[in-house]
Amino acid sequence: MEFFNQLILAVSVTSFITFQVLFHYLSSWVSTRVSPGFKKLSEKQKIEWNSRTVSTFHALVVGIFCLYILHFDDAVNEDPVWGDPALVKLNVAITTGYLISDLLLIFFHWKAIGDRFFVVHHLAALYAYYYVLGQGLLPYFANFRLLAEFSTPCVNQRWFFEVLGYPKSSKPNIANGVMMAVIFFLVRIAVMPIYYERMFSIYGTEAFYRLPFGGRSAWMFSSICLDVMNVMWMHRIARGCYKVLRYRRKPEEDAQQNGKIE
Repeated sequence: MEFFNQLILAVSVTSFITFQVLFHYLSSWVSTRVSPGFKKLSEKQKIEWNSRTVSTFHALVVGIFCLYILHFDDAVNEDPVWGDPALVKLNVAITTGYLISDLLLIFFHWKAIGDRFFVVHHLAALYAYYYVLGQGLLPYFANFRLLAEFSTPCVNQRWFFEVLGYPKSSKPNIANGVMMAVIFFLVRIAVMPIYYERMFSIYGTEAFYRLPFGGRSAWMFSSICLDVMNVMWMHRIARGCYKVLRYRRKPEEDAQQNGKIE
């Protein structure tokens, strides 16, 4: 067990270092070769570009690992409170390293990427993950939360298109916007009933009362806090998607009307 705890610490530290290297070095190096428009960005835009590149990489790694656990880790799925948290701890350790790395970058580059909602989001997640890594509590719920990462690549891609000057009515922008809204809804909003139904099924059981008060508080507080922000973000995304589709449809309707008049 001692060796495994050291492994978890090593994974978290390695994750932190990896994401710092990605931000400071690899992202710019790759971006200049993949997207010529990167060189034309302002210094502030390059900082956010690198931050979002790192965010996308983290989301893909952790999201795929999350799906694997949900499908193949029987111990966690059968006992969501006290099941063997080994694989979940590894995944959470990767995310913990990323969150700490991102928090430092946010504070250091506040004028470029500072956002109070992201600070609250990261701190709430770290508060909950402390109990997962430290005591192995609630592995199923911790892993289930990481499903939300699948929406991150599309959210970041929307920003990439915008900063590169793609018109909002362009097909790549519209396709990504619709995909972003759909995926965000599926992995952050539509799954809420499943998550809370599982939570309520645990409430009042022996497994629930074995949880320390801090663990219960972290679980419930972070869940509510994160979902309030998810609903707010979903509202913004839905409004943005509606505006883009409406903007796209309007020229087509005008063209049809002009055709009828002629």
